[in-house]
Amino acid sequence: MIDPKLRVLQMVAHHGTVTAAAAALHYTPSAVSHQLRQLAAELGVELVTQSGRGIRLTAAAATVLRHADMLQAQAERAHAELAAAADEPGGSFTLCGFSTAATHLLPPAAATLRDRYPQLTVRVIEAEPARCFDLLLAGDADLALLIATADTPPTSDTRFDQHPLLDDPLDLVVPSDHPLTTRSTVTLADAADEPWILGRPGSTYHELVLIACMAAGFTPNIAHYADEWDTGTALVAHNFGIILVPRLARLHEDWPVARIPLHGDPAPVRRILAATRLGSHGHPVVTTALTTITSTATALHPPPRQLEEQEE
Repeated sequence: MIDPKLRVLQMVAHHGTVTAAAAALHYTPSAVSHQLRQLAAELGVELVTQSGRGIRLTAAAATVLRHADMLQAQAERAHAELAAAADEPGGSFTLCGFSTAATHLLPPAAATLRDRYPQLTVRVIEAEPARCFDLLLAGDADLALLIATADTPPTSDTRFDQHPLLDDPLDLVVPSDHPLTTRSTVTLADAADEPWILGRPGSTYHELVLIACMAAGFTPNIAHYADEWDTGTALVAHNFGIILVPRLARLHEDWPVARIPLHGDPAPVRRILAATRLGSHGHPVVTTALTTITSTATALHPPPRQLEEQEE
């Protein structure tokens, strides 16, 4: 409902480069540059200037962006009102989220939407948290589940509605015969001298574990990298190190590992958020999806089971 060239400017501002914005929008860099020039000509202002090898947004661009955000939010409110007044919502609705959410939280929500709104086409995309915000901004997703990190836009960001969903505790996974399994309470600092298995540098999981360890007073000795819980747990089972695993993640029950809930102040957690574009919170499909996701998250948050308990 708003000029697509404004969305291009928003993506350039979000990413800082024409190339990154083009990748997020599935355009070529030359197409993005052309749309920026067209928008500048229509408005009669300069929107970008060269800054070294890159570009810099002008003060006029900042003004345009502020109004573009307001226009986008108003368009979302209009969509929400129209959908609420319709006999049955139609069109398409896309949910996106990181791997654990895409496995445990999004499919039940997608199924509820499919069954409740037969005229609605529902799609699910698995994506890293940073990519989820790209999908929302580009209009390629309507609701995203993500992990709050230092790179997550603040709750004051005028482009999004962010809804705290749950705090997912991080459990320590160690070999089943590890000395820490005999303790009544274990803190993250108790594992400071262990070899650690982390996600690759740059990943949300890597950042999450580093921040948790530093908050506990140490920098982990990284022995191996693994992005998948199964890979990391397999390495633990063969005594290559230890990992932190979110409570929502499910592990193979037949591997010789122990899953230990951590104590301490604060105990490490990952904060899971649901995000939508600002103005869309009144949309009946968004409301239904958020309600289903919240109830599913509550039901799928049991205490961890130790290996010994599994064997009994």
